[in-house]
Amino acid sequence: MPDALTSLLRDRDWLLADGATGTILFNMGLMSGDAPELWNESEPDKVRALYQGSVDAGSDLFLTNTFGGNAARLKLHDAGHRAGELSRMGAEIGREIADASGRKIVVAGSMGPTGEIMAPMGPLTHEGAVEIFHQQAEGLKAGGADVLWVETISAPEELKAAAEAAALARMPWCVTMSFDTAGRTMMGTTSEAMSRLVAKLPTPPLAYGANCGVGSSDLVRTVMGFSGDTPVIAKGNAGIPKYHDGHIHYDGTPDLMADYAVLARDAGATIIGGCCGTTPEHLAKMREALETTPRGPKPDLALVAEKLGGFSSESDGTDGRGPSRDRPRSRRRARA
Repeated sequence: MPDALTSLLRDRDWLLADGATGTILFNMGLMSGDAPELWNESEPDKVRALYQGSVDAGSDLFLTNTFGGNAARLKLHDAGHRAGELSRMGAEIGREIADASGRKIVVAGSMGPTGEIMAPMGPLTHEGAVEIFHQQAEGLKAGGADVLWVETISAPEELKAAAEAAALARMPWCVTMSFDTAGRTMMGTTSEAMSRLVAKLPTPPLAYGANCGVGSSDLVRTVMGFSGDTPVIAKGNAGIPKYHDGHIHYDGTPDLMADYAVLARDAGATIIGGCCGTTPEHLAKMREALETTPRGPKPDLALVAEKLGGFSSESDGTDGRGPSRDRPRSRRRARA
């Protein structure tokens, strides 16, 4: 039998993913610096509401509240030894919501970066990264996740480790990188390079693409740089973050995200969702737009800028003008 995501991809020419995790949980009272994954145990009703909001808005899949649920990140909260357990809890709540929805909903087990720098530039070895990802993958599998969803990755070495961990867990998987530095990831990977990397993996993902980054216009431009036959994922932020009255707000309106969803689909994306700042209100508008707007030709960059706003850089990273791999490394921020 095909896995749940493969089954949906065979039946549909686009799928709506979910929106932000951190944005919603912060609105529910999560404090900055706290580990959202601990809420899988202490605040399960709020995690249920997080998932339910995406389902009610029309999402075909949602990510579990386990982005930072690996041992390397949880050790900062004295919970590294609970990585598998907390990931299992997050997936179990997701399974409950999906099974009660009355339609096919994919529970995607979120696996974010370790937060460590990999060898030879840092202390984390390939074997160590595989172990960290594998532990979390087994927890997500035990909780009933349909697919592993590796996201916000910057380094190809970490992507390879996650791929190996998915194979060890015997789980289908997807992966997205964050192209937030002049069209490249922090570690210098371009959209073209990611396509080549994914094509060479012994156990390729069901889908791959981009998430987070700078804004929706940049993300659509990145999507246009992917190649190959593997379905493409687009999960862009709801506009640009701005500090107002002591809080971070994203300026992307539901109507802007509706335009983004259609442009992302026409640019080649099959799985379309939002990242930081994207709420169920945004998702509902995105679903409506995808259902009512006929598929159009691949947009040009002028149309993308007109609809979504200008790009953060002149380069998409594929012309050699972006940062290179020898730039200073920095740790990836948590997905909001």
